[in-house]
Amino acid sequence: MEQDQNTSLFGLGIDNISKSHLSEAARWAKFLAICGFIMLGLMVVYGIIVSIVFANMLGTMDQYDRTYRSNDIKSAFGIGMAVFYIICAVIAFFPYYFLLRFANKMKVALYSNDQAILNDSFMNLKILYRYMAILTIISLALIVFVLFSLVLTAGMMK
Repeated sequence: MEQDQNTSLFGLGIDNISKSHLSEAARWAKFLAICGFIMLGLMVVYGIIVSIVFANMLGTMDQYDRTYRSNDIKSAFGIGMAVFYIICAVIAFFPYYFLLRFANKMKVALYSNDQAILNDSFMNLKILYRYMAILTIISLALIVFVLFSLVLTAGMMK
């Protein structure tokens, strides 16, 4: 069984040193995923608190300056802030989810010497990297778009 496990198509296998490294990587991945979920929860709470504070701040401004009289603006701004933070949390949820799945499945695969679970663990890691790459590409495209818009706007103002 040990000989079959160390022999594969490319001559690669998982020896005791590799198991140790993968086990430690799985522990750190689980730690990072749990910390990420906690931070996401705090981000949602923060978004709700900030939306309430801004709505109250606009209400206070309404007492002193009648130009902020519209309740629709206060409501929309408060709801918009909460929705923004919730959307950011949902987008950031998936990398932590796949990181946690990688860690849990890796731990089980190393304990049970199950190749199918090991493959599933690496599949979750692949999904995590693909998701992060797509987010990076979208972020870079948005940065280029914003910079291009700023240059065009600055050029029109001259």
